[in-house]
Amino acid sequence: MRRTINPRGDRVFALCLVNQSSFWRTPFARAVFVLGGIVVVVPILLAALGFDAASAMLALFRGSLGSVYAITSATLVRATPVILTGLSVAVAFRAGVFNIGAEGQLLAGAVAAAAISLVPRIGSSLASSWIALVAGASAGAAWAGIAALLRARFRVLEVISTILLNFVAVELVGFLVRGPLQEPLHIYPQSTTIPLAARLPRILPNSRLHAGFIIAVAASMVAWWVLRHTAAGFRLRAVGANPDAARVAGQIDVTRTTTRAFIASGAIAGLAGAIELTGVTFALYENLSPGYGYTGIAVALLARLDPLGVVASGLLFGGLEAGASAMQRDAGVPSVVVSIVEALIILGLIVAWPLEMGAARTRTESVVPPEAQEAKASV
Repeated sequence: MRRTINPRGDRVFALCLVNQSSFWRTPFARAVFVLGGIVVVVPILLAALGFDAASAMLALFRGSLGSVYAITSATLVRATPVILTGLSVAVAFRAGVFNIGAEGQLLAGAVAAAAISLVPRIGSSLASSWIALVAGASAGAAWAGIAALLRARFRVLEVISTILLNFVAVELVGFLVRGPLQEPLHIYPQSTTIPLAARLPRILPNSRLHAGFIIAVAASMVAWWVLRHTAAGFRLRAVGANPDAARVAGQIDVTRTTTRAFIASGAIAGLAGAIELTGVTFALYENLSPGYGYTGIAVALLARLDPLGVVASGLLFGGLEAGASAMQRDAGVPSVVVSIVEALIILGLIVAWPLEMGAARTRTESVVPPEAQEAKASV
């Protein structure tokens, strides 16, 4: 039977084939691709710097995946804050808000959790750990609310305001641990250790893995469900996709939606700071975060802003952080090498993202009927 040629049908069929091949643009496929790139790039980089690449890579593997203890006490513990900061960045980005201030919001959450846990009547109560988490999330939301207010009322770019607020948060922590919250002997620049009742429980025996990891995964699942199956999530995605269309066609209050997304993003980052303090450090001090807020940007981009993808990419970066410590300890390789690898990942994503979007636009234009293209050209 002779097949009838239908140009428009062929174009639609071609578009369906492209959509079916979208697996290669999923967070899982991207994580596998990045992991493969790391396996190739890191040894070359180590050899070029004069290190024993084989022993360094072996130390990297042992420190991240080499044993049950390494997985539970190093990789998963380090992945917990970056999952939450990545989720924070992803939620804001989905609404079109470029929240670069997850680092400052994380520190604000840690400050609030430390302060509330050191109150005698609260720190000794059974619900003190939950109170600390709520306080941390509230502080992160309030810290993000400053930038949200500046954006809504005075049209201050959130990229600038959130970065500046990061510096303010760092200086605030330094002031507090050398002043009002410093330990009683005034010797070390840190706060008093929080009570046992205010600490998060351990999940596994003989392990450092705490309940914060479950909270991080649960938060990602809740965020995914809200974005996919609720009216609030639809409004957030619509505003992020096209605020003008959302305002005109969808009758959506764009300012209110972006402000709520901004505050929710800050609350998630503040929760990360509270979990880090009540689950790992047990005290507030300078350099509490080695840049978890900034790592969260790479985590969110690697996951393509998908809340469930954030968990996978957060585990990848958690493993890198854990392996970096093992490389430094066992092979004498400075952990900054892993920071270089993370920077290369971010640069690769920055380069790949617009290329992918451009390719998508090309595919879309290729299936537009000729009469529509002519009408568009005439306009």
